[in-house]
Amino acid sequence: MPELPEVERGRRIAEIVAKGRTIRRARCMDDRIVYCDQAPSTVARRLRGRTVLEACRHGKQLWLEFDEGPALLLHFGMTGALHGDESPVDRPRFCRLDLEFEDGRRLFMTDPRRFGRIRLRDDPRKEPPVSLLGFDPLLEMPTPAVFRGLLERRKVTIKGLLLDQSFAAGVGNWIADEVLYQAGIAPARRSCDLEKSEIERVRSRLASVIRHSVAVDAVSRRFPTDWLFHHRWGRTADARTAREEEIVFDTVAGRTTAWVPAVQS
Repeated sequence: MPELPEVERGRRIAEIVAKGRTIRRARCMDDRIVYCDQAPSTVARRLRGRTVLEACRHGKQLWLEFDEGPALLLHFGMTGALHGDESPVDRPRFCRLDLEFEDGRRLFMTDPRRFGRIRLRDDPRKEPPVSLLGFDPLLEMPTPAVFRGLLERRKVTIKGLLLDQSFAAGVGNWIADEVLYQAGIAPARRSCDLEKSEIERVRSRLASVIRHSVAVDAVSRRFPTDWLFHHRWGRTADARTAREEEIVFDTVAGRTTAWVPAVQS
């Protein structure tokens, strides 16, 4: 599932392909699931002739702001992605949105499983779903004191809190597991029970995991070799980290959770 780094990669693609360019043609596929608020034909009509001013992101929500009219808000769901091309190409499989610009460049959103959403919003930051989100760990990490206050008043597991989009927008399952592994914190511990030094480790690792993932454009083979990420998939009985630590798979906060009891307590 796309998490913050993958959506930031999509934002960068949109910025390169679309910023400063005018939409000549908008093709919105007739999918009333993905287009959950407005009819696809309405979205297409309102996008034609608009010039893209900015490509923005908060958490897993990405949007294009135009010279006039509503913004185009995109959520990738489980399998969505943005693709850009500087020359005429065939429309990719599972395409839900195809924007063609005056210079021939095109921007596509694909979504094989149709869990993504395409919406129009007059002011995305002040309207749901963006207005319901917590801080963005890349753009606005809270100070240590504020972060500690957010954790100390929550009586939930630290894994569940990291996955709560109203707490930290954009964090998904693998990022939460990676952060807690690097911080040395067991995922089932309650956030309100963590010591000050443990909370600061969670904050520090959350920032560093996000920053590094974005810096390498979410290309997983470029993640450090000692990350849990490379060994957490498949739930194999003999799964081990690069340091030969045993990986245990449990269900925490309703999600499959990979963690290493030898270093997480």
